[in-house]
Amino acid sequence: MLDKIANDQHKIIWIDLCDPTQSEIHDVEKEFDLHIPSRQELEAIETSSRLQVVNHFIRVNLPSTLHVGTREWPTPVGFILSATILITIRFQELPSFEAAKQVFQNDKHKGDSADAFTHILEQMIEVGADILERTSHNTTNASHDIFCRYSRANKRMSKRSQPRLRTVLYNLGNYGENLSQIRSIQLGLQRIIPFVLENGQSWMSQTVQTRLNTVLKDLESLIDFELHLTNRVQFLLDAILGFTNTEQNDVFKVLTIVSVIGIPPTFIASWYGMNFHFIPEYAWAHGYFYVIFLTTLSVIIPLIWFIARGWL
Repeated sequence: MLDKIANDQHKIIWIDLCDPTQSEIHDVEKEFDLHIPSRQELEAIETSSRLQVVNHFIRVNLPSTLHVGTREWPTPVGFILSATILITIRFQELPSFEAAKQVFQNDKHKGDSADAFTHILEQMIEVGADILERTSHNTTNASHDIFCRYSRANKRMSKRSQPRLRTVLYNLGNYGENLSQIRSIQLGLQRIIPFVLENGQSWMSQTVQTRLNTVLKDLESLIDFELHLTNRVQFLLDAILGFTNTEQNDVFKVLTIVSVIGIPPTFIASWYGMNFHFIPEYAWAHGYFYVIFLTTLSVIIPLIWFIARGWL
């Protein structure tokens, strides 16, 4: 899809290529005498491929960009910027681009291509901030689920809590993946903005430069917050695994105690189960009840000892 956005003078200043056809790419290349990078070129991660200046056009790209929260594969985004035109190349609908179009078209003081470029970055930062805020809220709920609902005070609820803990573990994995994608986007933007400011300073307005510097400062604060959330998600993952290991240890402890308690009655049963002709207790009138009492006592004594030691 090829979408053209104009300013108040009906001058085309932004061409948005969303999953373009070969015909649309050819038309744009012919009109502006430039090369539109392919998806493979946009996915290149080396700096020399991501940041270029070719024939007065600043070409920058993000190898991995995605509206975090979807299950679609990350898609690259490319920007070709000059004093007169902005060309964006993407292969998926992105909310930040649609929001930038809406804001730019509703702006009473529509600017130039650099202004449109700045609107996109501002919307990307805003979308990223919203996602980080949601992730922060979700991790707070996950923390409550882990440390409050499934504390030792609710040990009797452990069987019913296991499915819930699995769900929390799955969600934390998704949060970690989302944060990883956000960090990749943020680090990409952190490289792009200084490069654009350096090479476009001669024709960018002071207002646009100020806005881009503000976006750069916002990025720094979001990166710090994202790092905090990443550490928090990792802590919660470790906590769930710690609780799981503790429960497994409790199970093994119970099995060990049961096996130890079972040794004395097994010994008594084996003793009196020997096939000797003469065993005095066989002739006792209350020999049967004596063995039952002895067997029971051999279970109770170790059990009391384990309880006194605090192992049960």
